[in-house]
Amino acid sequence: MFGIPGKQAVSITPRAASQIVKLMHRDGREGLRIGVKKGGCAGMEYTMDYVDSIDPNDEVVEQDGARVMIAPMAQMFLFGTEIDYETSLLESGFRFNNPNVVEACGCGESIKFAES
Repeated sequence: MFGIPGKQAVSITPRAASQIVKLMHRDGREGLRIGVKKGGCAGMEYTMDYVDSIDPNDEVVEQDGARVMIAPMAQMFLFGTEIDYETSLLESGFRFNNPNVVEACGCGESIKFAES
């Protein structure tokens, strides 16, 4: 597990938790796995998948009935991130407020992290 002992890697807003729980119950899933992969105009993209089982290497965050698993390779990139769910007239979706991002594209789908 990556991070500070006793501190969750990510936090989940009440709106996001409500949406995750709704989707978990609707589809009978164990939770939502988030990660990052290479791609997009800024270099990296978030990934989100509803899963049926928890990988033993995932970090598991549970809040208000919502369960989020963080893929091992994404843990260092997502530490300190707040997951929110926003609804507007044109779109609805999860938003990541990630303090580790140094650049994002205009659409917010693609991100860049500081070079190690």
